[in-house]
Amino acid sequence: MVDPYLTPVDSARTEITVVNSRFITTVAPATSVETAKSVLEEVRGEMPDASHHVYAFRVGHGNSVIDGMSDDGEPSGTAGPPVLAVLRGTGLGDVIVIVTRYFGGTKLGTGGLVRAYGDAARSGLAAVKTALKIEKRLLGLELPYPLYESIKRLISAHEGIIEDETFAEQVTVIARFPRDHVDAFSDAVMEASAGRIQPIDLDA
Repeated sequence: MVDPYLTPVDSARTEITVVNSRFITTVAPATSVETAKSVLEEVRGEMPDASHHVYAFRVGHGNSVIDGMSDDGEPSGTAGPPVLAVLRGTGLGDVIVIVTRYFGGTKLGTGGLVRAYGDAARSGLAAVKTALKIEKRLLGLELPYPLYESIKRLISAHEGIIEDETFAEQVTVIARFPRDHVDAFSDAVMEASAGRIQPIDLDA
């Protein structure tokens, strides 16, 4: 189980200039490595004449995180690692940071590159809107019509969202809940139905 963590809500782009070189930072959501690579290809296609497209991503969070990065032709360790270090410092997950450089004619040296890429990453990450990502579970219930309205109120009270309803001999309700609310909701349903209705975890 993964604790709640911050993720980008949408994409953001910023730009800084360091000794005539332009550093354009794109920050975007990436819930998988494939998504991260797709975003990278989009940026490369958008700015094909750039000198470098340095990136770092973090998919997942905590013990299940997948990190990736690339210097993309810059001297080893001067670009990808500082971008990843800044990204790790934010605590964000499911995110890719791409720093696109247009070379301005003046070499920055290894220390200058580390600072420039780190500053570019910080500027992009400061601009992106974030939201708390909470693990959710899908529950299914079968209930008699007389209990339908009261169970609907319990779903709402426990921050559930109804995703599907079927009205036949009984009512079948499928709803999604924050993981931390599942046990309390299940207990409330059991109490309201005198133990006759047990929600089924459809994600189990």
